[in-house]
Amino acid sequence: MSDSDLEAIRQARRQELQSQQGGSQSGGQEDAQKNREAEVRSSILSQILEPAAADRLGRIRLVKASRAEDVENRLIMLARSGQLRGQVSETQLKDILNAVSEQQQETEKVTVQRRKGGWDDDDLDDLLNDDDS
Repeated sequence: MSDSDLEAIRQARRQELQSQQGGSQSGGQEDAQKNREAEVRSSILSQILEPAAADRLGRIRLVKASRAEDVENRLIMLARSGQLRGQVSETQLKDILNAVSEQQQETEKVTVQRRKGGWDDDDLDDLLNDDDS
């Protein structure tokens, strides 16, 4: 990444921190702040994504906005921490998508625990006899 890209990211981060320190604001100011944050995000993403990767991310947003937002957050975090060496290609974006997908699958796993031994004929008899009492 060039110095101008890094400076733009730093400037965006400064604006974000200043807006967070602003405290409570009225509705119009909150909308303006959200618009500024969206502009900052899109600016950062346009700097760190190649056109093909940006296009793919846009298509992902059409299908599943939450996944696209997770990927964008990860990309911005990587850019701010200095872990990106250049623009992200489409294949790198696919790798990040797979990592985000695996992370979400780990948190969504369901564990089914079954009773050991299960039911037998005596259990059925007990149930039927208890109901008649």
